[in-house]
Amino acid sequence: MKHKEEILHHLYIELVKLQKDIIASNLKLLLVLEGRDAAGKDGTIKAISLYLSPRETKIVALGKPSNRQENEWYFQRYAEQLPVSGEMVLFNRSWYNRAGVEKVMGFCTDKEYKSFFTDVELFEKMLVDGGFIILKYYLDISKEEQEKRLDDRKKDPLKQWKISPIDEVAQKHWKDYSEARNEMLQRTNFKYALWFIVNAEKKEKAHIAIIAHFLDRLKYPDKDEKILSHDYGLVYPATDENIKERLF
Repeated sequence: MKHKEEILHHLYIELVKLQKDIIASNLKLLLVLEGRDAAGKDGTIKAISLYLSPRETKIVALGKPSNRQENEWYFQRYAEQLPVSGEMVLFNRSWYNRAGVEKVMGFCTDKEYKSFFTDVELFEKMLVDGGFIILKYYLDISKEEQEKRLDDRKKDPLKQWKISPIDEVAQKHWKDYSEARNEMLQRTNFKYALWFIVNAEKKEKAHIAIIAHFLDRLKYPDKDEKILSHDYGLVYPATDENIKERLF
């Protein structure tokens, strides 16, 4: 544990360096975290943001759209949450809801689902052309680990806020979510906004691996290349081969 804490300490220093550069250079960093229910998105975001400035760091976890939002352009409520210059925004789920839970649970029409893949390519290309830096991570866990974590939510009084009706059917729709996930990753792994998959079976190890990985992909002054050079073997690109062979 001490070794992990030491690594995290050094990574937190790197995160602060990165944020200083984001502020000084007026950058717009967008971090998208997706994954099954109980995959560890909340914990990962807490780990990333622990020592960052709350003024220049925004966490977005949107709930069910309102009646008005259901009549908006699909990306509109997400666009309102995008970072301004000098800001980092972390999305705990994002517009990819349409390719995941909305598809599986029937919350969107087949036409809306199909058009999403055309629209999201244009949307993210527009963001990148507009100077946004986009990093996308999919947290992957096994069916057994998900069941364990969902059960833990029911027993732990400090995790009661995490329980939702969607949790109750997550295991039942495991295969449906797998198929939707695979199609999403394959069709939206754009060269200008790549997907990376994270083996999130072990939460603390996954936190370290994700932080090190996205820091390594970004440029900022006084970067400690040595602390970021270690390959933890938990984060890998969403290639067709990896999707087929390595996902749970």
